[in-house]
Amino acid sequence: MESLILLINEIQRACTALGDYGGGNNALTSLWEALPTVAVVGGQSSGKSSVLESIVGRDFLPRGSGIVTRRPLVLQLHKTDNGTEEYAEFLHLTNKKFTNFALVRKEIEDETDRITGNGKNKQISPVPIHLSIFSPNVVNLTLVDLPGLTKVAVDGQPESIVEDIESMVRSYVAKPTCLILAISPANQDIATSDAMKLAKEVDPTGERTFGVLTKLDLMDKGTNALNVIEGRSYRLQYPWVGIVNRSQEDINKNVDMMVARRKEREYFETSPDYGHLAARMGSEFLAKLLSKLLESVIRSRIPSILSSINKNIEELERELDQLGRPVAIDAGAQLYTILGMCRAFEKIFKEHLDGGRPGGARIYGIFDYNLPGAIKQLPLDRHLSLQSVKRIVSESDGYQPHLIAPELGYRRLIEGSLDHFRGPAEASVNAVHLILKELVRKSIAETEELKRFPSLQIELVAAANSSLEKFREESMKSVLRLVDMESSYLTVDFFRKLHAESQAVSMSSPTTTIDQYGEGHFRKIASNVAAYIKMVAKTLVNTIPKAVVHCQVRQAKLSLLSYFYAQISQSPGKRLGQLLDENPALMERRMQCAKRLELYKKAKDEIDAAVCVG
Repeated sequence: MESLILLINEIQRACTALGDYGGGNNALTSLWEALPTVAVVGGQSSGKSSVLESIVGRDFLPRGSGIVTRRPLVLQLHKTDNGTEEYAEFLHLTNKKFTNFALVRKEIEDETDRITGNGKNKQISPVPIHLSIFSPNVVNLTLVDLPGLTKVAVDGQPESIVEDIESMVRSYVAKPTCLILAISPANQDIATSDAMKLAKEVDPTGERTFGVLTKLDLMDKGTNALNVIEGRSYRLQYPWVGIVNRSQEDINKNVDMMVARRKEREYFETSPDYGHLAARMGSEFLAKLLSKLLESVIRSRIPSILSSINKNIEELERELDQLGRPVAIDAGAQLYTILGMCRAFEKIFKEHLDGGRPGGARIYGIFDYNLPGAIKQLPLDRHLSLQSVKRIVSESDGYQPHLIAPELGYRRLIEGSLDHFRGPAEASVNAVHLILKELVRKSIAETEELKRFPSLQIELVAAANSSLEKFREESMKSVLRLVDMESSYLTVDFFRKLHAESQAVSMSSPTTTIDQYGEGHFRKIASNVAAYIKMVAKTLVNTIPKAVVHCQVRQAKLSLLSYFYAQISQSPGKRLGQLLDENPALMERRMQCAKRLELYKKAKDEIDAAVCVG
């Protein structure tokens, strides 16, 4: 089972290193949260640091007055073979081993100040420091040293310090996977213990709480703590453990921790008050007890741990599928990858046009609303005003007025009117062009496969827009040609019918005559031309959309990337590699996901193996 504890430690370290835990709301923190830990809780100057150093067997924690621990310290102990060198590693300093534990203390202080600022300000932070110690003198265990609980703020501390510290400590000890190491000094009334008060609130049944009494050797002569240790004044589910810390004199003289451990054993073995309890007193017994209980908790939590691991494996595999696999090096495979993404983009683009996705309906709106509306707004009334008609007909007659009907005047009036239709025709072409460009941009953004490759996105947008520009030019020629054709050949039957109707009116009313040089004559001409233009307008409202769809929309569906395909198929491997120059952020994300996935799969296999052996 010890191998399982080591594995849990490694999972915790790896999860933290990979960013799955850091005090935030990361989506993958559930695994870290499911792993059991031991939180060290106590009031300021309760002896927390001394207990931790006694368990580790090394003097490595910062000391001083006030708030010394200002960030959580996640301390992972790894038991090594006898005779091996002790060393420490910080997670924020990769590949650096500390064999001098005075430098470990200095690094804890520096790293604390890096987040919280200078120690004089006495600020705190929930961002943990992660420290691993490898030693033959420890048991496999994970401990979290938390800031000491306090009752009042002193100089240099913010007013909210009391609530801030309690909130931080509570966030750890409230987790059902957390064992609570509640430390209280024996020379104070246990009823006033901040640690026991908080432990009782978050663990009312006492299933996760271990009571530790420190400073037994500092009690007034003639008194002892047997009522507490033997559970008569404050009963816990687990036996109380007494600890004798190093004295201040020992600390000042840098007394070796192994010597301090020996002196602690001697104290209990020779104590008239605690001698009968010596076998379950002291820091060495406490460490073994916690390790044993931690093994039990780990075994009971294996189903939930494996469930969390399996869930994360599924999430990571889905994310890797979305991110895509690493790009191939072979030019043929790269070309295949590019063409596959192009087809995916074209599929989405066509769905926008055909109605599978929104956007294509805007093109119909151009034909159904914008074009007819623009034609209705044309200034034809001004062009066919009485004054304008007189002028154009007179100018068309030259030096000799027309004899019967001003045919050349009619033609020039019609040509001038039809020339106004060029504007709405051009506007329709340009409006559809802009919609197609916008649909290209949207389709690029909606193509999941392309999100990895910004260079290819830029290239595809440029290629698609270049094709759209050519389609626009062809469409513009076609719609203007339609307008020009209406000017080039007038519908003769329309005017023959008008003439026949005019003759019929004359025969039915022989007394009705129109002066061919009077205003009535010119009004008749304007009316005839307006009627003809109205007929042509109906035709163009139907034919302009046909030309635009044929030349722009249909061509965009059929050959948007044709030129790009021709060019890319002849591109050298270096060019293909440049197009598949992946977004660095996505590359990093895929690498992290792959590392996590490898970690979780390995953890799952090793937990299964450890359980079988256990």
